[in-house]
Parts: sequence; C-alpha cells; structure tokens
Amino acid sequence: MAAGVPGWAGEVVDELAYPVVFATVSGAHLYGFASVDSDLDLRACHLLPLAEVVGLHTGPETVQSGGERDCMELDVVAQELAKFIRLLLRPNGYVLEQLLSPLVVRTSELHDELAALSRHCVTSRHAHHYLGFAAGQWQLFQKTGELKPALYTLRVLHTGIHLMRTGEIQADLRPLASLPYIADMIEAKRAGEHHLLPADLVSRDRLADDVESLTATLEAARDTSALPAAPSAGDALEALLIRTRLGHA
Repeated sequence: MAAGVPGWAGEVVDELAYPVVFATVSGAHLYGFASVDSDLDLRACHLLPLAEVVGLHTGPETVQSGGERDCMELDVVAQELAKFIRLLLRPNGYVLEQLLSPLVVRTSELHDELAALSRHCVTSRHAHHYLGFAAGQWQLFQKTGELKPALYTLRVLHTGIHLMRTGEIQADLRPLASLPYIADMIEAKRAGEHHLLPADLVSRDRLADDVESLTATLEAARDTSALPAAPSAGDALEALLIRTRLGHA
C-alpha cells in the first residue's frame, strides 16, 4: 500500500450497505503525488441482491459516503456491478484505473475476472477521456496557479500517451515523468493540497509549452495506436454479470 494510505481503509469499505466486488485507492495516492492533507479516495464496485435488481424497488447504482477519520477526509464511491460494466465498455479511463489500481483494499475472484476482461475494453477512443480531462485541469491551473491541477494535467497526458502506445494503464506519474521538473513539483505538493506552483520550479510559459507538446504527442499516439476502436468484451462481460446475478439469487 502507498505511503499515506491508512491500514483502516478496508474497514471504511466494509461499512458500505452492500458487499463489494473490489475496492481500491484512487486519487492523488494512486497518481503518486499525495499531499500531507490529501483526501483518501476509495473507489469500489458493489453487488446488489437479486431482489433489488428485479423488484419494483431497485437498489442504488451508486453508493457514496464521506466524513473524516483520523483527521483524514474520506471520499468513498461505489458503482453497482452492472453500472460498472457499462462504464467499462465506454472509453472511460477512470474505471480502468480504479479496476486495475495496485492499491487494493478489498478484492475477490470476480475482481480478477473483471481485470482480465478489461484488457479487451481498452480502445484508441480512451484518448478522448485523457485529452478532455487534461484540458479541464489546465484551465483550472490557469485560474488558480495551484500545483494540484498542474500535476493532474501532466499526469493524465502521460497516462494517456502510455495507454495509446502500450495498451497498459499506468496511473502513477512518477515512472512516466518525461520532464525534469516533475519530481520537484511532486515534492513541493507534498506540503499541501492547495499550494501554488513555486515560480522557481518551472515558468508558466515553459509549462504551457510542455503541456501543448504532450497534448500533441497524445493526439499523435491516438492516431497511430494499434488499439481497436471499440471493445470486444461486451458478450463476455454480460455473461459474467448474468452468472453473478444468478449465483446470488
């Protein structure tokens, strides 16, 4: 488990109203630049009982909770299995990162099956997710000047480029970092979630040029990627869902 992830994280997941297929850590801890005051972002997939799927009163597709424990803010979001599978079949980088996060809090055989099928869900269209999120975070950085959106911009661009080239998810910015000042930015952010980008680390003009270059690199990687344009795991995921539902009747 990453530094800063408490041992009680699994207990938080166990307090959810439904059993989970898996639960992992996302957010800054996964991305490699958590601050001393970062939230703990837990992402999970839960399973509704059959009665709450086929009855008149269906259970929640999304379960959320928050609060604080040991002076750490919590952000817990769980998607029901059917919804999670629908998201997995879309070009949604978030769900791939959550499913394949190495920071595992709770797991199961079904988690392993989903992870194995996820490689058939990776497409060249996932570049759209990373380009869009990078653009939004870059706009936020231009307004606030904070380290957090600057690092988020660099993180999603690097992750997107790596995905287009290799078909593999790597959400941690540190092993992907291609710019000499990224390590110093990460170290500076450890001091606080909303600290400003220090002027002596990198100029805004240099950062803007590098973000523009990385964006162009991601677009080129998308256009030349060997990844398919659409997922091929739809039938297998539907069969998995049906088998799981009937097994919990």
